[in-house]
Amino acid sequence: MKILTPALRLVLSAAGVCLLAGAFTPVLAQGPGSGGPTPGTPAAEVPIDGGASLLLAGGAAYGLKRLRDRKRPSAE
Repeated sequence: MKILTPALRLVLSAAGVCLLAGAFTPVLAQGPGSGGPTPGTPAAEVPIDGGASLLLAGGAAYGLKRLRDRKRPSAE
């Protein structure tokens, strides 16, 4: 089978070993817990301020860069 390169053969064999190892591990369910925090408590609130705004600003900057690169004439 010379279609597969040695690197691809290594990746596929490693993926196969990982899948087999995952198939033979025991699956355990969690026991009954306290039910979690009730809505309105400070532990239940998720702070979506710093990370989301940075991702939004980064996405906007990347989009503007792509638009400027598309409008700029090529050097060729």
